[in-house]
Amino acid sequence: MKPVYFSVDVLMERVPLANRWVSEQWRPAGVVPIGEAEAEPGEPDCVADGPQGTTWRFPGRAVELHPSEAEGYYLNITSETPLVFVMWRPSEDGSAPAARPEVVTVSYNQAGRLMDGGEKVDPVPMPDAILAWMRPFVALHYKPEPRKKMKRNDPFADGASAGGARSPRN
Repeated sequence: MKPVYFSVDVLMERVPLANRWVSEQWRPAGVVPIGEAEAEPGEPDCVADGPQGTTWRFPGRAVELHPSEAEGYYLNITSETPLVFVMWRPSEDGSAPAARPEVVTVSYNQAGRLMDGGEKVDPVPMPDAILAWMRPFVALHYKPEPRKKMKRNDPFADGASAGGARSPRN
């Protein structure tokens, strides 16, 4: 099955710091829902610049839903505060802005894998339009794992005796 797309604009902000080692901090400030279509990423646009910091808008980033990630979406939308996760990297060529969003996801599992891989992933609140878009997809594709009954402390559960030989029952 092909993935389902929702386009968003990502807002990244630069916050000045009063720190002797680091002069500024970059972080995602939010996502702005655009619609249910795959958009081409556009050039970043500076939407605010002042002594409190700078905000850049990165248009046309895609949130993709895949049936194989349904558990991660379910965990997100059933949490107390659903989130959108933005994986971002510093700009490699030194051009402005100094940080760029690379991946936008709504899966807890995918965000965790990205962080395990050493990437910078920050959460932002999920807009209601994205939450409403996700719910039917999750209802269709998320199937919880069936619970398995397990016998505890049964040394003959697999048909093997304590000495490693097969039990006489077999």
